Amino acid sequence: MTIRVVIADDQVLVRAGLKVLVDSAPDLEVVGEAATGREAVSLAREARADVVLMDIRMPDMDGLAATRAITADEDLAGVRVLVLTTFEVNEYVFQALRAGASGFLGKGAEPDDLLDAIRVVARGESLLSPAATQGLIARFLEQPDKPPARSPEQLSVLTDREREIVALVAGGGSNDDIAEELAVSPLTVKTHVSRALLKLGARDRAQLVVLAYESGLVRPGER
Repeated sequence: MTIRVVIADDQVLVRAGLKVLVDSAPDLEVVGEAATGREAVSLAREARADVVLMDIRMPDMDGLAATRAITADEDLAGVRVLVLTTFEVNEYVFQALRAGASGFLGKGAEPDDLLDAIRVVARGESLLSPAATQGLIARFLEQPDKPPARSPEQLSVLTDREREIVALVAGGGSNDDIAEELAVSPLTVKTHVSRALLKLGARDRAQLVVLAYESGLVRPGER
């Protein structure tokens, strides 16, 4: 099955380069190009995209607003947003994850890494290692102007085991890592993660990490 990709970037040369790269993969296809965030939202729907490669700084509607618009639209529930940033560690990345992006990647990434990232996001997984996401979120939750914390009661819908696994996800554990630590199978971990996602209304593991930190289940520096 071919993964349908929309490229959103206000620079023509960047879009052209990304299109050539993405179309070079037999399982990927660029189905639209957007120069503004508003165009990206429209194309995500019209082109039936699976993944939107989203730049942050664009005219008309920036990438953060466009990401929120896509992830809040029930008709676009299957569309994943992969944020491309000039700098991999900056305040925009955390905001993008909170807006519903499935992950982030620096524009200086290797071509094969970008292609693999699209595939990872299309499968509904969060991009890059959980540890990388955890470290970034921990850094920005320590800032004095961090977003308001969520109530711990939000996690009351989870079982004790689900809360334990969400905490381990936020601590940087993969399914295999968590399975080994808890002496269960990776499939069991995957099932608990899926149930936690459903109960909390989270789109992927990246959002589970955000929820774990904002609710206080995990604190910066903890594993």
